[in-house]
Amino acid sequence: MKKVQTTMAGNVWKIQVSVGDEVKMGDEVVILESMKMEIPISAEEEGIVDEIIVEEGTFVNEEDVLLTLK
Repeated sequence: MKKVQTTMAGNVWKIQVSVGDEVKMGDEVVILESMKMEIPISAEEEGIVDEIIVEEGTFVNEEDVLLTLK
């Protein structure tokens, strides 16, 4: 199972994918808000979204898992 993790702490502002969506390397999957800036989080591998672990509005720490790919 492949994981998409955060690169920094912040609030999950927008989830841009749904379970079952196909993503390619580099696709933006989540946007975080930190220090009034929007930080896109991209998939580092291709796959199909298996599980979305976070919800919009959730605070996450650096390296937290946001979603998994299969």
